This record gives sequence, C-alpha cells and structure tokens, in this order.
Amino acid sequence: MAKSVNKVFLLGNVGKDPEIRSTGTGTMVANFGLATTERYKDQQGNWQDRTEWHNVVAYARLAEIVRDYVKKGSKLFIEGRLTTRNWEDKEYAGRKVYRTEIIASDLSLLSGREEGASRTSAPAGPSAGFDQRPAASQEEYGQAAEISDEDIPF
Repeated sequence: MAKSVNKVFLLGNVGKDPEIRSTGTGTMVANFGLATTERYKDQQGNWQDRTEWHNVVAYARLAEIVRDYVKKGSKLFIEGRLTTRNWEDKEYAGRKVYRTEIIASDLSLLSGREEGASRTSAPAGPSAGFDQRPAASQEEYGQAAEISDEDIPF
C-alpha cells in the first residue's frame, strides 16, 4: 500500500475566544475557529481578500495552553491533521451532518504581549512552541545587530 500524508499548516487569527470543555474521562478539549486570508487579483486587477474559516481542536496539554494564552484575535501558527466527523442531526431525522476539523499537534503563539496581556498563567513548558524569554529592550536589539568586518565571511 502506498504511503500517505495528512499534514496541515495554518497561519491565521482566532475568530472568537476558544471554547474549553472536558471529556468524560477528564481530558481537556479546546475548540476554536481560525481565519486564514488569501489575497488575489480579480479580473479588473484589483486586490481582493478571501477568508477561509477552519475548525481547530486541541487536546490535553495543548488545550491548557489554548485556555491560558489564546483569545479572540490571537495570531497562531497551527500544525496538525485533517479529520472529518459525522453524526445524525437530531432536528432532521436521518440527515447526516459533516464537520471537517484540524486536530492540532503543535501551535505557536505569534501575538505580541499586548494582545495576550489579559490572560496570565504559569509558563506552558517546551511543548508550547513559543519563545518564553523576556522581551529585549531597544538597546539590546541595537547591540545584538552590530556587525564588524570580522563577522563577514568573504
């Protein structure tokens, strides 16, 4: 049988605060919508934006990170896989409902501290996928960027 791949990478913004719940066995689950935008030129040559909404699900430790750090407007980089669930609609007997979701395996928080300042918690650990070092001052950035002739390899 041929090998197959089910891998998704998304870079976008959270549409509303994540919904957090627990399964019957106590596993935490986070659900949220992530918007990605594609820019293209229409037939008249004008730039247009097309937004696509993705249903993202995170489990266990990743769901805790989402609970503690993600809110409406947060910019995220998500890595995961596609899955489609289906069930019978209770209102319309016999009608199947389908929902395609991204099961997150990793995420990186790309929002600045200002956007996430309303939620604080203990550091999330190495599985969080984001840099937890304190922000550098303007002077530190300037000193780090200084390059001498010895730094140039040619």
